[in-house]
Amino acid sequence: MPDFSAIAVCESAAVIEGGRGVRFAVTAAGADATGFVIRFGGVVYGYLNRCAHVPIELDWAEGEFFESSGLYLMCATHGAIYAPESGRCEGGPCRGGKLRAIAVTETNGQIAWCPDTYVTAAKA
Repeated sequence: MPDFSAIAVCESAAVIEGGRGVRFAVTAAGADATGFVIRFGGVVYGYLNRCAHVPIELDWAEGEFFESSGLYLMCATHGAIYAPESGRCEGGPCRGGKLRAIAVTETNGQIAWCPDTYVTAAKA
């Protein structure tokens, strides 16, 4: 049975409003993958780092998920744009699709993520 305890990602200050996010290792459906956390509207959100169109990582450089205005997340490969607060694709080849959310918490200056039945702790 998987352990669903929260797993530390980083200090809160490492995640910049509408800017740089932080990647972290996960296992998704039994395969190595990455998740990421970003901050938008003062709230931290977490997603599986996988475009809804084709399962490829979104960031164009490590931790760079937002497009230049800081209002949308963008897939560096396909140009799909996603609403940061919902993960919903607002434009591009996956319009109407969604990024897979990962539950996150922010407490006492620390961000952590919570495994579920699909996204679990990275394999050791």
